[in-house]
Amino acid sequence: MMYDYLVVGSGLFGAVFAHEAKANGKSVLVIDKRPNVAGNVYTENVEGINVHVYGAHIFHTNDKRVWDYITQFAEFNRFTNSPVANYKGELYSLPFNMYTFNKMWGVVTPEEAEAKINEQRGEITGTPRNLEEQAISLVGRDIFEKLIKGYTEKQWGRDCKELPSFIIKRLPVRLTFDNNYFNALYQGIPVGGYTKMVENLLDGIEVRLNTDYLANKAEFDALAKKVVYTGPIDAYFGYRLGYLEYRSVRFENELLDKPNFQGNAAVNYTDRETPWTRIIEHKWFEFGKDAQGNDLPKTVISREYSSEWKPGDEPYYPVNDEKNGQLYEQYRQLAEKESNIIFGGRLGQYKYFDMDQVIAEALKCCDSELM
Repeated sequence: MMYDYLVVGSGLFGAVFAHEAKANGKSVLVIDKRPNVAGNVYTENVEGINVHVYGAHIFHTNDKRVWDYITQFAEFNRFTNSPVANYKGELYSLPFNMYTFNKMWGVVTPEEAEAKINEQRGEITGTPRNLEEQAISLVGRDIFEKLIKGYTEKQWGRDCKELPSFIIKRLPVRLTFDNNYFNALYQGIPVGGYTKMVENLLDGIEVRLNTDYLANKAEFDALAKKVVYTGPIDAYFGYRLGYLEYRSVRFENELLDKPNFQGNAAVNYTDRETPWTRIIEHKWFEFGKDAQGNDLPKTVISREYSSEWKPGDEPYYPVNDEKNGQLYEQYRQLAEKESNIIFGGRLGQYKYFDMDQVIAEALKCCDSELM
C-alpha cells in the first residue's frame, strides 16, 4: 500500500501531524524505533503511579488554540508547578519570590527585597559577558551562588563563566508570594498520563513500533508520497557535516515502600556537590491519588543526572550556542534541498521547544501542508 504520509516518530509533533492528516482524509503510517508511542512524554504506570519515564513533563501554555486542541485528547488536572530548591539542606521556594527572599535575607516587604537585590546587582557594570554576570545582574550574588550556580553547572557541564548570557536572559523575579513557576494561563497534567493522551491522538492510525527508519530508509521512503521526520536532523544526513551537540539526562528510579518521600513533585538540588540536579516524585503530579481517587501507599522517585550527549545516548536538549547554531543552519540548508520531506519537532528542528510549542509548530505545519 502507498501512504500519503509516513510519520517517523510518535512524539507530540508526529502524533499531532498524523491525527490531522487522517482527519483530512489522508492515509498515514507512523513508525517509531522505540517499543512504545509518545516519544519523550511517555508515561508508564507503576503501582498506580504514572511515571514520567523521560523526565518531568508539566504542560503549560498561554496559547488558547493549543490548549483547546490538546484537551480534546485528555482531561487535564489542575497541577501547578511549584518546585523547591534544596541548597545543602536549606529549602527555598522557586521561582524567586518573597518566600525565597525572606528565607535568604530575612526581608519581609517587597521594598526591602528590591533594595537588597539592587544593592547586590550593582557589582556588575556594563553588558554581562556570560551567564554568571547575567544572573548576578538580575538577582544578585547571594541567589546566584546558592540557587543558580551549582544547578546550572551540573545541567550544562560547564562553568557559568563559560556559558552564554542568553541562556538566563529571563529569570522570573517576583516581589509577591507566588510559587506558580510557569505562571501560564493553562497548565496541568493529563489525567491517566501522557501515553494515553498520545494513544488517543493516534486512534485509528497504523503504528509500527521497534522500527528504525534510518536503518531501512529507502524501503520506507518508497511507502509514502511524503515523509514527516521528527528524529535528529544530523542523523538523517548521516552526520556528514559533523555531530550537533545535545545534553542528555540519566535517571535513577526507585520504588519506595512509603507514601511520601519529599512532599513535592520536584526538588532541585542547587549545590555543586550533590551529583544529581533534582529528584522527581511522580505521584504528586496527580496529587498522590490513583485513578479512583484513593491515596497511593507507595511512591516512585527519579534522581536526574545531566550529562554530555554522545552517539548512542538519548538526546534531550539541543545546545543552542553559536557553534551549534551555525552547524544546524548548514543542515537546514541541506534539508531544504530534499523533496517530499518535512522536518519537525525538537530534534528535527534542533530547537528547545516546550510541549505547547511543539504542538503549535505541528499545527502550523498542518495548516500549510494539509489545508
